[in-house]
Amino acid sequence: MAALFGLVVAWGAKPAAAQGKLEAQYEATLAGIPVGKGAWTIDIQEDVFSAAASGGTSGLLKTIANGSGTGASQGRVVNGALVATAYQATTTTSKKTEEIHITLDKGNVKEFGIVPEPPVDADRIVVTEAHRRGVWDPMTASLLRVPGTGDVLTPDACHSSAAVFDGRMRYELKLDFKRMESVKAEKGYHGPVVVCSLFFVPVAGYIPDRPVIKYLAAQRNIEIAFAPVAGTRILVPFWLKVPTPLGPAMLEATSFITVPQPPRLAKTQ
Repeated sequence: MAALFGLVVAWGAKPAAAQGKLEAQYEATLAGIPVGKGAWTIDIQEDVFSAAASGGTSGLLKTIANGSGTGASQGRVVNGALVATAYQATTTTSKKTEEIHITLDKGNVKEFGIVPEPPVDADRIVVTEAHRRGVWDPMTASLLRVPGTGDVLTPDACHSSAAVFDGRMRYELKLDFKRMESVKAEKGYHGPVVVCSLFFVPVAGYIPDRPVIKYLAAQRNIEIAFAPVAGTRILVPFWLKVPTPLGPAMLEATSFITVPQPPRLAKTQ
């Protein structure tokens, strides 16, 4: 479940157009069986932005491995670019609660921490200071910016990659165009999405022998579909599909309500 919620993608640091808001609900399934639910809110204003998500296990999985999590990022909009300044995340299981925070300055990590502090593992590839420069936090990294002034839903939207630091691991997420599709949420958005292949490349902060890392890095069939935030040139994941030995793991929007927000009027005397 953590891999599904964590493998959302975000990219680019050039101007986003206008302002908009998204309120979405997601359901996670494994081989067609519901295993989790989540919510995501994104608010893009003229000079600031915020994004927040929450989720947890449900159905049969909840009786086996109960867990929940939240994540949020905040930042400034500078010349139209989304520039994160802070990221926070909390995960809770039956065994423990873990909190992560990251402070950023123009894409560089200024300070970060995990509470409680995880034990040192000699097999884990060390994250250096260089690995923490020119990166995105996982939440801001869930916003795919499309340059230009034309249609935002084109094959070119998938021609991108992002360097991500989540407080523990540094990895690359790469996209490649797959196809165009149409979707219809139970509530809200119905229309086109651009479907991209998603590739996960671990860089540092991970243990090479971990089966889940090996599996995700070897996958060539992960797909992610992006839909637009109204009034902006920002795309966000509508669904994400990851093959697993137990069947396809799917995270999909059931409600996707997005509206443009008019710019604030300048004050007059």
